[in-house]
Amino acid sequence: MRRYAARRAASAVLVAAGVVLATFLLLHLEPGDPARLVLGEHASPAAVAQLRRQWGLDRSLPQQLGRYVADLAHGRLGTSYVYGESVSTLIVQRAEVTYALVGLATLFSLLLTVPLATLAAARKDGIADHLVRAVSVAGIGLPAFWFGIVLIEVLAVHLHLLPVGGFGGSPATRLQDLILPALTAAFGIVPILVRSLRVGMIDVLGTEFVATLRAKGLSEPRVLVVHVARNALIPTVSLLGINIAFLLGSTVVVEKVFDLNGLGSLLLSSISGRDFPVVQAVTLVLAISVVAVNLVTDLVSARLDPRIRLA
Repeated sequence: MRRYAARRAASAVLVAAGVVLATFLLLHLEPGDPARLVLGEHASPAAVAQLRRQWGLDRSLPQQLGRYVADLAHGRLGTSYVYGESVSTLIVQRAEVTYALVGLATLFSLLLTVPLATLAAARKDGIADHLVRAVSVAGIGLPAFWFGIVLIEVLAVHLHLLPVGGFGGSPATRLQDLILPALTAAFGIVPILVRSLRVGMIDVLGTEFVATLRAKGLSEPRVLVVHVARNALIPTVSLLGINIAFLLGSTVVVEKVFDLNGLGSLLLSSISGRDFPVVQAVTLVLAISVVAVNLVTDLVSARLDPRIRLA
């Protein structure tokens, strides 16, 4: 297990390094001058050239890359061109929203997926199974932001149960602020997880060891939850990891709908403003987060199935 974890960690480091290099090159090869965007189209060429020198944009691409890598090695992410603040400060301010949103969405996804998939697998080809599958198909076809708007209309506007927009105050208030966005984000991945876990549980239910457990007198809920679900979790865990990684990079839509100033919103505005330091830093943070999620997913899968780490 340790050797497997070491191999996966080494691969994760290489992937993160590749993301850093690719992000840097794509940003600097894209047309557009950050200095001109900040100063405006009527700024003099001398003022633009001075700002480019101040930011180091007048240097060659290899020199800029070398300086960027050296700053990363010393833990320096630079200063935002647009905000004029430390990039580290901006990320710390915005990261809490994004990571709390993704974490709560993951929790909601698990709380919805396991009972729905278990119900569908236990009642295969019954009414409950058909209903769960129909809802799953509908959920895959509908965009998550539409579901968010429906939640706002029903739970916030008409029933006044939950707040809409913003993130702040006490921990309890912040939790309330994130319930609707987290449900919206979970809506995008629950149908996929339900379909995967349902198929896995149906396959496990047809094995001989399940018949043996029932013959020993174990209750059906214990057989389904303790034994069947655990053995069917491996492909679903991998799928969950992929979707958590997807959530990390796609929260910008949910953040925009619910007016949350997270990393997604910061990244989008920084791309529009050609704010190189912020885009590079946010992309790096999200890439490391995705790599970490995939690494944890691989390790959990290897723990559940020893054959994986022996491959």
